[in-house]
Amino acid sequence: MRTNGDDIPTYVSPDTTLRAKILDACGMTCTFCHNEGTPVLTDNRRRTRGGFISAGASGRVSIYAATNGARFLPAPMKPDQAFVDALARLRDSLELNELHLTGGEPTLHPRLPEIIGAARDVGYNVCMTSNGENGARQITACAGAGLTRVNFSIFGTTAAELAQVQHARFRDVGRAKAKITALRESIAACVDNGIKASANIVVVDKSHVERVHRLLDTYTPELSVRLLNSLDHGQASLDAIDQVLANRGATPEARYLTAGASGARTAYRLDDGRRVYVKWIRPVRLPTTCASCRFNNDTDCQEGFYGLRLYYSQEQEYLIGVCLQRMDLCLRAGDFLRHPLAHEVRRLREADYDRLIRVSSPDAIS
Repeated sequence: MRTNGDDIPTYVSPDTTLRAKILDACGMTCTFCHNEGTPVLTDNRRRTRGGFISAGASGRVSIYAATNGARFLPAPMKPDQAFVDALARLRDSLELNELHLTGGEPTLHPRLPEIIGAARDVGYNVCMTSNGENGARQITACAGAGLTRVNFSIFGTTAAELAQVQHARFRDVGRAKAKITALRESIAACVDNGIKASANIVVVDKSHVERVHRLLDTYTPELSVRLLNSLDHGQASLDAIDQVLANRGATPEARYLTAGASGARTAYRLDDGRRVYVKWIRPVRLPTTCASCRFNNDTDCQEGFYGLRLYYSQEQEYLIGVCLQRMDLCLRAGDFLRHPLAHEVRRLREADYDRLIRVSSPDAIS
């Protein structure tokens, strides 16, 4: 795959991002959703501790929930003092400065602008991952509160494509068409309000190449596109991304590595002047915690250590998680900061940063 050229500059930065699942609600039923590791609330309300199911009557799924040891159900976060205190303690203890809002679908949270404003007041740069289904109603207020970036997850560029990846009961083309219209309105709202908009699209195999080209041709040039390979489809996915890049006359420009987390990306300049990013996973593991994990192999551990995640439970407790497939590792936020796991995260970030600077090209930039 054309993401490892040695003749492009490498930028290395430490992982200072916290992902926060601010609510569980979502208007889509994508068949591959991990739902940030938590069970789907509406399908598990009568299950209080463990024994959660990964799929239920709602049609939504949380693909790891039946096996990941989750012991709590999620609740919507509130822009209150407990939220502010949790963010401040994590900021100070782990030197975090970016809050990435996830769900569920964050734009369905009725107090989303207040959450953004509270996090900004604590000193975080705030961004969000969204499917766009309610963004047009929220984006203007979110911009005023300080939102800087939205990563839109795009699962289909046509109604038929989007319907195909929904639960069988919801594979309605009319419903999917309304979702795509809402997505386009959300992207336009970002552009109108000066919020950086990015599109994340998974390229499964060469049958998806035309879908990517439609994405590039359909949306405004202000939309930054990130291509993600499908870990389940291996080399077929990598070959498909290569074909997209070749079709567009792509030239690699720079490599961006995040020390202490598995996410990485390479920037390419297309022949029309636009830039796209190819996102890929580095094999990053927590040296102690991951060493004895039953999932620590090339087949089961697809994400590696992706970073810290903040949750809020039905018991009104903030928790920190380190792995979607090991939700049994989640700890109350206060306990986490005193736990060896927090020290392990810091040590990994420091050691990985030093190593990446050392082994990257001589012009590596921190």
